[in-house]
Amino acid sequence: MDKTIKPQYDEIKKTAAEIYGNLSDLTVLPGFCDVHVHFREPGFSYKETILTGSEAAARGGYTAVCTMPNLDPVPDSINNLKVQTDIIARDAIISVYPYGAITKGEKGLELSDMESISKSVIAFSDDGRGVQDEGMMRAAMQKAKSFDKIIVAHCEVNSLLNGGYINDGAYARAHGHKGICGKSEYAQIERDIRLADETKCKYHVCHISCKESVSLIRDAKKSGVDITCETAPHYLVLDENDLIEDGRFKMNPPLRSREDKEALFQGIIDGTIDMIATDHAPHSKEEKSKGLAGSSFGIVGLEIAFPLMYTHLVKKGAISLDKLIELMAINPRKRFGIPQEGFSIWDLNEEFIVDSEKFLSKGRATPFEGKRLFGVNKLTFFNNKIVYKS
Repeated sequence: MDKTIKPQYDEIKKTAAEIYGNLSDLTVLPGFCDVHVHFREPGFSYKETILTGSEAAARGGYTAVCTMPNLDPVPDSINNLKVQTDIIARDAIISVYPYGAITKGEKGLELSDMESISKSVIAFSDDGRGVQDEGMMRAAMQKAKSFDKIIVAHCEVNSLLNGGYINDGAYARAHGHKGICGKSEYAQIERDIRLADETKCKYHVCHISCKESVSLIRDAKKSGVDITCETAPHYLVLDENDLIEDGRFKMNPPLRSREDKEALFQGIIDGTIDMIATDHAPHSKEEKSKGLAGSSFGIVGLEIAFPLMYTHLVKKGAISLDKLIELMAINPRKRFGIPQEGFSIWDLNEEFIVDSEKFLSKGRATPFEGKRLFGVNKLTFFNNKIVYKS
């Protein structure tokens, strides 16, 4: 474990013992931090709310999350941002840090009022869509640099999508689906790396999914670009060979090839990939009931992210528990300047079957429905109180 966190972690374990009592056969973990969640409020509270999202996060052991700006109103000005921050102040049970939009309405046509909101947002993103215009992204990076803020990019070239909705691979061809090519992701990453190098802006790439993205980011780090990135649990566990005709398997970016999954894992091992974020993206049951072609993009992940990674990476000996803590708790906070807050207490030997009907999130769509995982959270402690207890 990182030497800078160890004394704090030792104190966390001491506090946990005072609160919980007997910790024999239990494991205390520092509060996780997810820099990529969609809590849908304001504007789409039928999908999720700040309250239900933060409750789901607490159950998953998270004590800090960063909420994406594809909302209504879009947080592109002080007044629009205030609608969201007022709800956060009223309803959130953990730390919720909002993103500000890069462009007005996330339309990519005009920069948001970045200066006025810079002190009230964790970073800037147009998540849900890529910034298509190079000049617009350059201007955004220059602005963000002047505020010492991070540009957080959903990388996607619209002209390469061609109506696709799953990976442009063997499954799509075999079942007559329209595919999304990997180049739609990595071509924009390649552009943004060049711009980040030019502007010296802090740059973070959302939910990378393909081998070329890993390679580009690895090389950029070696050349001194101030770049970090994340991937999500589903890209490390599943690939296009696991697809079935169900909206629970539809997300953006899509599940890629087995070769891509292996490249992501190597990126985890060698440090190219800095953190694991869920891209928790709840939708209504109706919106996810229209198969791969017709369902909305997005799955939920906060409540099972750690058990997934513990079961598939740690228990199989692929990475250590300390490495997983770095990916889910320490590195996200370091990069985004978020203080270490709270802890959770887990029984890592207890097994459970994923049952989305028991989720605290309003979202139910997970490709891991019915899967057996290890790791049950017994308690999450935040801000001097218990915010979740099983």
